[in-house]
Amino acid sequence: MGDSNVERPLRASGNTLFGSDIVAETLRGLDIPWIALTPGASFRGLHDSLVNHLGNENPTMLVCLHEESAIAIAHGWAKVTGRPLAAAVHSNVGLLHASMAIFNAWCDRAPLLVIGATGPVDAARRRPWIDWIHTAQDQGAIVRPYVKWDSQPASPAAAREALMRAHWLSTTAPSGPVYVNLDAGMQEAAVTEPLPSVEPPRFMPQPLTAASPAAIEQAATLLRQAVRPVILMGRVSRDESASARRLALAEALGARVGTDAKTGAAFPTDHALHIGAPAIFPTEALKDALRAADVILSLDWVDLGGTLTAACGVAPAGKVIQVSLDHHLHNGWSMDHQALPVVDLLLPAEPDSAVAALLRELGVVHAPFRSDPAPAPMPELTAGSITIDHLATALRSVTADRPVSLLHVPLGWNAANWPLRHPLDYIGGDGGGGVGSGPGIAVGAALALRGTGRLPVAVLGDGDFLMGVTALWTAVHYHIPLLVIVANNRSFFNDEAHQERVARTRGRPVENRWIGQRLADPEIDLAKLGSAQGTAGFGPVRDAADLGPALRAAVASVAAGGVAIVDVRVEPGYIPPAPAERS
Repeated sequence: MGDSNVERPLRASGNTLFGSDIVAETLRGLDIPWIALTPGASFRGLHDSLVNHLGNENPTMLVCLHEESAIAIAHGWAKVTGRPLAAAVHSNVGLLHASMAIFNAWCDRAPLLVIGATGPVDAARRRPWIDWIHTAQDQGAIVRPYVKWDSQPASPAAAREALMRAHWLSTTAPSGPVYVNLDAGMQEAAVTEPLPSVEPPRFMPQPLTAASPAAIEQAATLLRQAVRPVILMGRVSRDESASARRLALAEALGARVGTDAKTGAAFPTDHALHIGAPAIFPTEALKDALRAADVILSLDWVDLGGTLTAACGVAPAGKVIQVSLDHHLHNGWSMDHQALPVVDLLLPAEPDSAVAALLRELGVVHAPFRSDPAPAPMPELTAGSITIDHLATALRSVTADRPVSLLHVPLGWNAANWPLRHPLDYIGGDGGGGVGSGPGIAVGAALALRGTGRLPVAVLGDGDFLMGVTALWTAVHYHIPLLVIVANNRSFFNDEAHQERVARTRGRPVENRWIGQRLADPEIDLAKLGSAQGTAGFGPVRDAADLGPALRAAVASVAAGGVAIVDVRVEPGYIPPAPAERS
């Protein structure tokens, strides 16, 4: 549902329907609650239809200051809900702006309905100059390698069908973004004959993605006989019941469990069966467990091949069961399919359905989901410089009385400092490693969490924040509570680490690694940048003794319905070290 308190138009009159009215009605029929957009003339017809035909409700427009933010907001919403939002981008130039964020959603397997537009396909209807440079022969080619499907319908009836197909394909596992490009001429032409009514659900059948009974029986037999099983929990849903089933499966098998900082919370990280702490790259503890395992069950683990190779060399000694549909998306343009893994048994299914089937086959009855908050006996910080560990300590202390959803964490985040128990305790990374996505994803996720009682918190790096800060204006404008903490090391520090590695390899001075990386002289006041978007701004916080009071004030601001930014000046460094820092 849209927000009834934001941007309600005057009632419009008139009975003439236009092509874009059909598009708007279809979005409503698809139950799209919001459409994130940066306005553009190529979809001015659709914009009018959303306002004057639908009353800016279901979907309600989310005005964004950059197309990249519009896509990132829809991506963040999908990470929490598993459902797509719409995002509209202007012509070829808007799609080019949006392309990195679409790639992030593609790599993250997030459902997303991108609506594009082009200047009139009929050249005789183009305005001089501007309509020509904003019309492309094949606009979908810009993003075709990293969307599931794209279309450029030529009539209102075709547009309606294209949107229904796009929504269906986007939400069919494995999920991903889709792109529908609307001709400006089609949008603005009057509809001369009424279209027959349709029921969108009848055009979007849900495919059966369950593994065969024989494959489930074979997998259950391998797991039942295993002495040292390991479960790698990767791309799984935020559903509480599914989380309870994963816990029940691990406990019934006595299986060790690995989770990954690139994906959302999948298993209680302080459980006795969990291996170490989630990380971006496989930890030594996880590699040891994989080497010792006699059966490895992968639940759509990101980069299974790379993880097994890092742990075991050519191939693990144990049998590998892979639960995934990801192979349906692999193409030759992007290498996001990662290394080809050793797999002894493939269950082509979504992890949730496969786990439920395995529990039935094993005769395991699972308890309802429960998530007790992780205890947080945190000492008060003493004065001195601040590390990201200090930041996590202080944040846990000031939020110990409420459930927190981590919407983003920086590369230096040590997951051992923050136990995850609920599937919404952490929603995972950005998918494609595109710096600048963090603020927008956080806004979209916070929108999805609004009214749940959870405190949405994004801990961003300063580079990520600076590239996407204007996304926060949308959060303020639409009253989306959100806490953003910037772990500000005043540098593109990840690249400092890379430059140090290159210098060491070449026998050159590592002391020069900072050149071309540091964000200083002058230092940027990030709290003021947030304030410029309408947020409450706190900091810069330079002393650990001041961190708790600043965070408490910011949390209070968000609890009252606001958006708050805390600029925390942290010491650079990674825990554990990133590969570029290792000798």
